Amino acid sequence: MAVQLNRALVIGGGFSGLSAAIMLARAGMAVDLIEKSQNWTMDGAGISLGSATLRALSTLGVLDRFLADGYGGDGTDVRAPSGAPITQFPTPRLVAPDIPGNGAIMRPTLGRILAGAMAAAGVKSRLGVTAHNLDDDGEGVNVTFSNGGRDRYDLVVGADGIHSTTRRQLFPDSPVPRFSGQGAWRAVVPRPADVVRTTVWIGAPAKVGVNPISQHEMYLFVNEAKTFSDRVPDAELLPRLRALIEPFTDPLLKSVRSALGERSLVFYRPMDNLLVPRPWHRGRVVLIGDAVHATTPHLAAGAGIGIEDAIVLAEELATASTLDSGLTAFEDRRWERCRMVVENSARLGELEAAPGTEEAFTQLQAESMRALAQPI
Repeated sequence: MAVQLNRALVIGGGFSGLSAAIMLARAGMAVDLIEKSQNWTMDGAGISLGSATLRALSTLGVLDRFLADGYGGDGTDVRAPSGAPITQFPTPRLVAPDIPGNGAIMRPTLGRILAGAMAAAGVKSRLGVTAHNLDDDGEGVNVTFSNGGRDRYDLVVGADGIHSTTRRQLFPDSPVPRFSGQGAWRAVVPRPADVVRTTVWIGAPAKVGVNPISQHEMYLFVNEAKTFSDRVPDAELLPRLRALIEPFTDPLLKSVRSALGERSLVFYRPMDNLLVPRPWHRGRVVLIGDAVHATTPHLAAGAGIGIEDAIVLAEELATASTLDSGLTAFEDRRWERCRMVVENSARLGELEAAPGTEEAFTQLQAESMRALAQPI
């Protein structure tokens, strides 16, 4: 690195934090990572990844593992509730001619892949630990940990998610997450042999989709319009999800509804979003991922832009003459792309639930996907 950075701390062991630890370690830094959870098991069912995210996974060196443990496909079919085709979005093969244009995988599986790559890069990780205090004296950051330990770093990366405590320490007056007006349902069901790509249904009060995650399974996702942010008791998850799919008459969704059972790993969470204005850094501490740009999943890009943050951060620090110029250059490259994803995803959520807006939805979706295909 042009700027002298020997030691870095990454706060948060999600996709963004793991990716940042990998990239900074490969750039020659001694990296520590702390994660408040006691293990690497990430909640959730499947996660859809667009072609830009597959490109980022290739840069991290884990795309082969993703394709082996998940599923790669091409294109996205859009249907009416009856099953009548509306359109198909092509997904360009950005990595190589023989690498699919999109894919999906179980969230815990992707987490294990990235955690393995982090360990192979030589990163030292500690679970069940948080950063209690960050004291930046200009020459370094003195960190006090929740377990009573102390250490000093040249750089601290806050990748601790939408409810980031690092963000609150750094920018106490920054925006807070905002409820999007939708709730996200997820479940894992058997995959029929003829489901080979992402398929979504729009034009009903709820948007529904399926995406293969392996040779034998796919995950179901449903975006439900809500007037308030809520939590759903475990006993109500399965019957409420089945009820949301019931109005759809497409035979494929009827079979999915029949397949939903007690072993379907049903999850629900309200969808929030967040876009923190620049700057995303103060002194030697920088925020990445959901800590500054949490998005709803309408473009299948939330995890991807967080992983891209890690790549761009390492690239800019590698050529910067000062830390501040490197962090500013990082923000310059990331702001417009991340803003587009957050704001366009929010707009897509509004259009999904509004009858008669199918054309506007498909147009904005296509424009957004073209923008995501551009180099980072």
